[in-house]
Amino acid sequence: MNQTSNLNKLIKISLMAVIAFIVMFFEIALPIFPEFLKIDLSDIPALITGFALGPVAGIGVELVKNILHLFRTSTGGVGELANFLVGVAFVYPAALIYSHKKDKKSAIIGMVAGTVSMAIVGALANYYILLPFYENFMPIEAIVGMAAAVNNLVVDMKTLILYAIVPFNLVKGIVVSLITIPVYKKISKVLHR
Repeated sequence: MNQTSNLNKLIKISLMAVIAFIVMFFEIALPIFPEFLKIDLSDIPALITGFALGPVAGIGVELVKNILHLFRTSTGGVGELANFLVGVAFVYPAALIYSHKKDKKSAIIGMVAGTVSMAIVGALANYYILLPFYENFMPIEAIVGMAAAVNNLVVDMKTLILYAIVPFNLVKGIVVSLITIPVYKKISKVLHR
Protein backbone atom coordinates (compact mmCIF):
# COMPACT_ATOMS: atom_id res chain seq x y z
CA MET A 1 0.00 0.00 0.00
CA ASN A 2 1.28 3.48 -0.78
CA GLN A 3 1.32 6.41 1.65
CA THR A 4 -1.80 8.00 0.16
CA SER A 5 -3.93 4.87 0.57
CA ASN A 6 -2.55 4.31 4.09
CA LEU A 7 -3.46 7.87 5.03
CA ASN A 8 -6.88 7.46 3.40
CA LYS A 9 -7.51 4.29 5.42
CA LEU A 10 -6.32 5.93 8.65
CA ILE A 11 -8.66 8.88 8.08
CA LYS A 12 -11.61 6.53 7.52
CA ILE A 13 -10.79 4.56 10.68
CA SER A 14 -10.50 7.80 12.66
CA LEU A 15 -13.79 9.12 11.31
CA MET A 16 -15.61 5.87 12.13
CA ALA A 17 -14.03 5.87 15.61
CA VAL A 18 -15.36 9.37 16.28
CA ILE A 19 -18.81 8.29 15.09
CA ALA A 20 -18.59 5.23 17.36
CA PHE A 21 -17.52 7.47 20.28
CA ILE A 22 -20.56 9.71 19.76
CA VAL A 23 -22.87 6.70 19.47
CA MET A 24 -21.53 5.41 22.83
CA PHE A 25 -23.45 8.21 24.58
CA PHE A 26 -26.78 6.80 23.46
CA GLU A 27 -27.37 3.83 25.74
CA ILE A 28 -30.38 1.55 25.89
CA ALA A 29 -31.32 0.14 29.28
CA LEU A 30 -33.27 -3.10 29.20
CA PRO A 31 -35.36 -3.91 32.28
CA ILE A 32 -34.25 -7.57 32.21
CA PHE A 33 -30.63 -6.53 32.97
CA PRO A 34 -29.09 -4.64 35.88
CA GLU A 35 -28.81 -0.87 35.41
CA PHE A 36 -25.04 -0.99 34.88
CA LEU A 37 -25.48 -3.12 31.74
CA LYS A 38 -26.72 -0.84 28.97
CA ILE A 39 -26.56 -1.52 25.26
CA ASP A 40 -24.74 1.05 23.20
CA LEU A 41 -24.55 0.62 19.48
CA SER A 42 -20.96 1.85 19.06
CA ASP A 43 -19.85 -1.57 17.82
CA ILE A 44 -21.82 -0.94 14.61
CA PRO A 45 -19.29 1.57 13.16
CA ALA A 46 -16.45 -0.74 14.26
CA LEU A 47 -18.08 -3.76 12.60
CA ILE A 48 -18.83 -1.84 9.40
CA THR A 49 -15.21 -0.67 9.31
CA GLY A 50 -14.00 -4.22 9.96
CA PHE A 51 -16.14 -5.53 7.11
CA ALA A 52 -15.09 -2.78 4.69
CA LEU A 53 -11.40 -2.34 5.58
CA GLY A 54 -10.47 -5.53 7.43
CA PRO A 55 -10.44 -6.86 11.00
CA VAL A 56 -7.50 -4.72 12.16
CA ALA A 57 -9.32 -1.57 11.05
CA GLY A 58 -12.33 -2.63 13.16
CA ILE A 59 -10.04 -3.08 16.16
CA GLY A 60 -8.65 0.39 15.49
CA VAL A 61 -12.15 1.86 15.75
CA GLU A 62 -12.73 -0.03 19.02
CA LEU A 63 -9.43 1.23 20.45
CA VAL A 64 -9.82 4.89 19.49
CA LYS A 65 -13.46 5.19 20.62
CA ASN A 66 -12.57 3.78 24.04
CA ILE A 67 -9.50 5.99 24.42
CA LEU A 68 -11.69 9.00 23.63
CA HIS A 69 -14.30 7.78 26.12
CA LEU A 70 -11.66 7.53 28.87
CA PHE A 71 -11.79 11.33 29.13
CA ARG A 72 -15.44 11.07 30.21
CA THR A 73 -15.29 7.86 32.22
CA SER A 74 -17.22 7.26 35.40
CA THR A 75 -15.84 3.74 35.87
CA GLY A 76 -12.14 4.40 36.35
CA GLY A 77 -11.47 2.91 32.92
CA VAL A 78 -13.07 -0.46 33.74
CA GLY A 79 -16.08 0.22 31.51
CA GLU A 80 -13.85 1.23 28.63
CA LEU A 81 -11.64 -1.83 29.06
CA ALA A 82 -14.76 -4.03 29.12
CA ASN A 83 -16.17 -2.30 26.04
CA PHE A 84 -12.87 -2.69 24.20
CA LEU A 85 -12.42 -6.38 25.08
CA VAL A 86 -15.94 -7.47 24.16
CA GLY A 87 -15.99 -5.16 21.13
CA VAL A 88 -12.81 -6.71 19.75
CA ALA A 89 -14.11 -10.19 20.59
CA PHE A 90 -17.17 -9.38 18.46
CA VAL A 91 -15.67 -7.39 15.58
CA TYR A 92 -12.48 -9.34 14.93
CA PRO A 93 -13.96 -12.81 14.25
CA ALA A 94 -16.91 -11.34 12.34
CA ALA A 95 -14.66 -9.24 10.08
CA LEU A 96 -12.11 -12.04 9.70
CA ILE A 97 -14.72 -14.54 8.52
CA TYR A 98 -16.26 -11.95 6.18
CA SER A 99 -12.85 -11.06 4.72
CA HIS A 100 -12.45 -14.57 3.30
CA LYS A 101 -15.68 -14.45 1.32
CA LYS A 102 -17.53 -11.17 1.10
CA ASP A 103 -21.14 -12.23 0.86
CA LYS A 104 -24.21 -12.03 3.08
CA LYS A 105 -23.86 -15.63 4.29
CA SER A 106 -20.28 -15.02 5.48
CA ALA A 107 -21.36 -11.78 7.15
CA ILE A 108 -24.09 -13.61 9.07
CA ILE A 109 -21.78 -16.49 10.03
CA GLY A 110 -19.19 -13.94 11.11
CA MET A 111 -21.67 -12.02 13.25
CA VAL A 112 -22.91 -15.23 14.89
CA ALA A 113 -19.30 -16.24 15.63
CA GLY A 114 -18.60 -12.72 16.90
CA THR A 115 -21.64 -12.78 19.17
CA VAL A 116 -20.62 -16.12 20.70
CA SER A 117 -17.04 -14.90 21.04
CA MET A 118 -18.23 -11.71 22.74
CA ALA A 119 -20.25 -13.71 25.28
CA ILE A 120 -17.30 -16.01 26.08
CA VAL A 121 -14.68 -13.25 26.27
CA GLY A 122 -17.08 -11.09 28.29
CA ALA A 123 -17.60 -13.89 30.80
CA LEU A 124 -13.89 -14.66 31.17
CA ALA A 125 -12.84 -11.01 31.26
CA ASN A 126 -15.45 -10.20 33.91
CA TYR A 127 -14.49 -13.16 36.06
CA TYR A 128 -10.72 -12.74 35.92
CA ILE A 129 -10.15 -9.03 35.24
CA LEU A 130 -13.07 -6.61 35.22
CA LEU A 131 -15.12 -7.49 38.29
CA PRO A 132 -12.05 -8.02 40.51
CA PHE A 133 -10.71 -4.64 39.37
CA TYR A 134 -14.10 -2.96 39.78
CA GLU A 135 -14.15 -4.15 43.41
CA ASN A 136 -11.68 -1.32 44.10
CA PHE A 137 -14.62 1.06 43.60
CA MET A 138 -17.59 -1.01 44.75
CA PRO A 139 -17.91 -4.26 46.72
CA ILE A 140 -18.86 -7.28 44.60
CA GLU A 141 -21.86 -7.84 46.89
CA ALA A 142 -23.29 -4.47 45.81
CA ILE A 143 -22.82 -5.34 42.14
CA VAL A 144 -24.44 -8.74 42.68
CA GLY A 145 -27.25 -7.02 44.60
CA MET A 146 -28.03 -4.70 41.68
CA ALA A 147 -28.23 -7.69 39.35
CA ALA A 148 -30.25 -9.75 41.83
CA ALA A 149 -32.84 -6.96 42.01
CA VAL A 150 -33.86 -7.72 38.40
CA ASN A 151 -32.89 -11.40 38.23
CA ASN A 152 -33.32 -13.62 41.29
CA LEU A 153 -31.03 -16.27 39.78
CA VAL A 154 -28.08 -13.98 40.50
CA VAL A 155 -26.67 -14.76 43.95
CA ASP A 156 -22.87 -14.43 43.55
CA MET A 157 -20.21 -13.44 41.02
CA LYS A 158 -20.48 -16.66 39.01
CA THR A 159 -24.24 -16.42 38.63
CA LEU A 160 -23.92 -12.70 37.86
CA ILE A 161 -21.74 -13.63 34.90
CA LEU A 162 -23.84 -16.63 33.86
CA TYR A 163 -27.31 -15.08 34.18
CA ALA A 164 -26.66 -11.38 33.51
CA ILE A 165 -23.41 -10.69 31.66
CA VAL A 166 -23.48 -13.62 29.19
CA PRO A 167 -27.14 -13.06 28.17
CA PHE A 168 -26.52 -9.31 27.94
CA ASN A 169 -23.62 -9.80 25.51
CA LEU A 170 -25.65 -12.27 23.46
CA VAL A 171 -28.52 -9.76 23.19
CA LYS A 172 -26.08 -6.94 22.36
CA GLY A 173 -24.45 -9.01 19.61
CA ILE A 174 -27.82 -9.86 18.10
CA VAL A 175 -29.03 -6.23 18.20
CA VAL A 176 -25.79 -4.90 16.66
CA SER A 177 -25.90 -7.60 13.98
CA LEU A 178 -29.53 -6.95 13.06
CA ILE A 179 -28.86 -3.24 12.64
CA THR A 180 -25.59 -3.74 10.75
CA ILE A 181 -27.08 -6.04 8.10
CA PRO A 182 -29.27 -3.41 6.36
CA VAL A 183 -26.88 -0.50 7.03
CA TYR A 184 -23.56 -2.01 5.90
CA LYS A 185 -23.99 -1.94 2.12
CA LYS A 186 -25.03 1.73 2.15
CA ILE A 187 -22.12 2.90 4.31
CA SER A 188 -19.50 0.56 2.87
CA LYS A 189 -19.72 2.34 -0.49
CA VAL A 190 -18.31 5.46 1.18
CA LEU A 191 -15.54 3.52 2.93
CA HIS A 192 -14.45 1.82 -0.30
CA ARG A 193 -13.84 5.12 -2.11
